[in-house]
Amino acid sequence: MESDRPRFIKKEDENNNSSDSSGGGTGATAAAATVGAATLFSMNEQEDEDVRNASDKSIPAQDNQFMLLTKKLIEVRNILMSIDHNEALRLPSIVVIGSQSSGKSSVLEAIVGHEFLPKGSNMVTRRPIELTLIHTPKSKEEYGEFPQLGLGKIHDFSHIQQTLRDLNLAVSESECVSNKSIELRIYSPNVPDLTLIDLPGYIQVTNKNQPETLKDKIVELCEQYIREPNIILAVCAADVDLANSEALKASRKVDPLGLRTIGVITKMDLVEPEIGSAILRNTDYPLHLGYIGVVCKPPTNRNNQKNITSALMRHEEQFFRSNYVYSQRGIQVGTGTLRRKLMEVLEESMAKSLFSIVGAVQLELEEARYQFKVQYNDRRITAESYVAETIDSIKHNFKDFAHSFGKPQVRHEVRTMLEQRVLDLCAELYWTDSKIVDLTKASADDLYWQYKLDMSSAALTKSGIGRTSTQLVVDVLMANMEKLASMEPLNNHPDTSSKVLNFSNEILRNKFHTTADQVENCVKPYKYEVECSEQEWADGVKRSIILLEKELESCDKALRHIRNTIGKKKLRAAIKYVLDAEKEEAKRVQARIKDIGEANSEASTHTIPLAALISSVNDVTEEGDVEHTRLHFNPKVLERAREAIFLRDRSMILKYRLAALKSRQCKSPESKQYCPEAFLNMVAEKLTYTAVMFIQVELLNEFFFQFPREVDNRLVYDLDRKQILTFAKENPHIRKHLELQERKRKLEEVMEKLNYLVRRQRDIEGRKGPANL
Repeated sequence: MESDRPRFIKKEDENNNSSDSSGGGTGATAAAATVGAATLFSMNEQEDEDVRNASDKSIPAQDNQFMLLTKKLIEVRNILMSIDHNEALRLPSIVVIGSQSSGKSSVLEAIVGHEFLPKGSNMVTRRPIELTLIHTPKSKEEYGEFPQLGLGKIHDFSHIQQTLRDLNLAVSESECVSNKSIELRIYSPNVPDLTLIDLPGYIQVTNKNQPETLKDKIVELCEQYIREPNIILAVCAADVDLANSEALKASRKVDPLGLRTIGVITKMDLVEPEIGSAILRNTDYPLHLGYIGVVCKPPTNRNNQKNITSALMRHEEQFFRSNYVYSQRGIQVGTGTLRRKLMEVLEESMAKSLFSIVGAVQLELEEARYQFKVQYNDRRITAESYVAETIDSIKHNFKDFAHSFGKPQVRHEVRTMLEQRVLDLCAELYWTDSKIVDLTKASADDLYWQYKLDMSSAALTKSGIGRTSTQLVVDVLMANMEKLASMEPLNNHPDTSSKVLNFSNEILRNKFHTTADQVENCVKPYKYEVECSEQEWADGVKRSIILLEKELESCDKALRHIRNTIGKKKLRAAIKYVLDAEKEEAKRVQARIKDIGEANSEASTHTIPLAALISSVNDVTEEGDVEHTRLHFNPKVLERAREAIFLRDRSMILKYRLAALKSRQCKSPESKQYCPEAFLNMVAEKLTYTAVMFIQVELLNEFFFQFPREVDNRLVYDLDRKQILTFAKENPHIRKHLELQERKRKLEEVMEKLNYLVRRQRDIEGRKGPANL
């Protein structure tokens, strides 16, 4: 750079000498130079005034017409980005590249007029930022949007800056760079219609926390974006030799002639004017689109919410006006010039890409129409219609369940529960009693069996029938609701299924205590006295016989299974061994009792503790039992043998009780103490009838009434448009249908815009043709 300055001055001196010699006189030369300088100064003054007026008006009105193609194609680009990332459907963008601290962020912020890019000592730009500037001449509102995040309008640009910082720093230190882009759109009357892509800056050396491959990763990422048809904005600092510019090196690899590269020289206020002008004259590293010098130094006293473009441009004008060399022909300076240049180049590039993008979109549209015809026969659906169909399906499935689960089904569930309770009471109080064989021969006044009957009846009626029966029905209802929630179409909507189960449980819980209390109050009389008619007794006997026959069949089936599993002979031997062992155990118990008695007498005359004697006797006998068992049978076989003995004994008791129930002794309710199974079954039936009556009224009817209304309140009325669309897309088949339908619609919209632009371009070319002739 130091060599540029003498060379520039020397050339100027040579020109002066040449003009002196040709003019023939010093006075004439001086006079001509004075007139030329005055004329040049006057022209510069007028140009400065024009720039000032343009900056005050932000975007001139004539530019709105000039940039119409770009504006429309940016709209097309945004639509295409929302449906596809196909390279064939890519429109040109301006890709901003440069080394770290070269001033890339300052250039972009000068164009936008706000500080919005993340800054920091560490590497804060870790993802590409696809920045779309949208000119809104009819609105004074300035705001940004992140389409991927759905945050809505963000008017505070410091919030935009913080969001970008968070999104970039979400990339880990170890990875450092990600190719997943961030989409940001800025709407303002002070910005031109442009599409820019800000990339991570080139680095020379990595720090200890960054991967060694970071430099190569940044180079690869930049090369991916600076390919055709994108325009390259190579940002270089004026105080750094262009020979060391990573941005120019990268651009020359993909654009060796510099046909689509714009050089931006920042920090022009840090070098001498002669050096700066030499850089901008394009002599050492020429670019077809040239270099533009900028200062991009925002004013110090400013409002963060106010657009700084005009103030920044005025500051630049003052700097460049103070140095006459920047007013020479062929030198481009200022942010205003840069904005204009970007608009022109992007417009030209967009125009070149117009017909190719029309062909690509046409192919995509034809394919989308074909797929929509083949897969869905051109049948259109909406998210709203799917939600309505889903809600109707839920209600229809629930209605079918309500019709299939009424009072008979509730009675069956409660009766089954109480019959099992009757079997448990009979087994506990009667069938395991060794005196059961004497029950049929007992006298009517036998207090033992009367007490047994009263105790079993109290155990049945005072076992919390209200709570247990209500809980049983609630569990059955919730089990059916879980089944309904796992069916079509709710199986595609886990969150909605959870909501259905939650408010179903809420409805039932709200009615649980009321129902349980009602049932409990109504069965309270049975806790003290149970009246029984002849018919009720006869029905109770019949049900008891059926119940015991089922129990007997279950016992026989389980016994056959054990016999088939182990084998008859082996089972018989194991049963014999267990019975013999029990007899031996009984003998040992008797001997042990005798030993304890003797030990007790010995302990009274000696100092040996009684507890120690008993423990030693028990240890010896238990060790002998275990060793004796191990010598003959596997413990699992012995366990199954004991189970077989229990089932055999239970079968014998059941046959005995069935014979009693079928005898004449159990024909009358006066013989209830001889037939406890029939009596308890009759009581269970009364409890069932009473419980079901109130469960039906208090719980079931209320649940069937409230559920459809809660479906509307919780699943329909609270949904907004976005939630409806999200709900519909949870179903993979519907999501595919909606996406293809939306793709086809957007491609048709794009095609309509492109056809308009094609007609407009042809009209413009048609008007230019006669004019040229």
